[in-house]
Amino acid sequence: MTTWTIAGTLTVLPASERTDLLAEPVAKALAALADPGAVGVAEIDAELADTAAFCEAYSSPMSASANCVVVAGKRAGEVRFAAALVLATTRADVNGVIKRRLDVRKASFAPMDDAVELTGMAYGGITPIGLPADWPILIDRAVAEAPELVIGSGIRGSKVFIPGSVLASLPGAEVIDGLAKVVE
Repeated sequence: MTTWTIAGTLTVLPASERTDLLAEPVAKALAALADPGAVGVAEIDAELADTAAFCEAYSSPMSASANCVVVAGKRAGEVRFAAALVLATTRADVNGVIKRRLDVRKASFAPMDDAVELTGMAYGGITPIGLPADWPILIDRAVAEAPELVIGSGIRGSKVFIPGSVLASLPGAEVIDGLAKVVE
């Protein structure tokens, strides 16, 4: 079993053994990974799912948390979606890098209702694992190179522990330099 140095006060179990702590699309996608044993999950208080509250409550470093945002843009009447995964200490460059990658005039965070309906995941728990197959998953290089990260599980009552290399190997994943900007 993997030892997660970023788990703080949490007990991390193999995700494959606790699929009840994962949204259905997340559990299905994890089962298809080359090494599902590289992924852990820990139960948390759903009220503490937001990154800052989670890190403070469970003594997990903010620098090891990654946030997934769903971005939407339109081109010729077609709505294009993507997911962006950046470290919690940064912000996704929605109106620069992501807008260009989606080839749209304007990109913005997808409306909450759309993000929840299209992903089958809870708002505040959306994760890049198990997203619709036709969505690009844009991953900042710092995320891809991180040895261990905390991300959403598709629900608010747990967190996934995963190496950045596993995220970078997801179907549809693209590692992008400069996807994130440091928060000033």
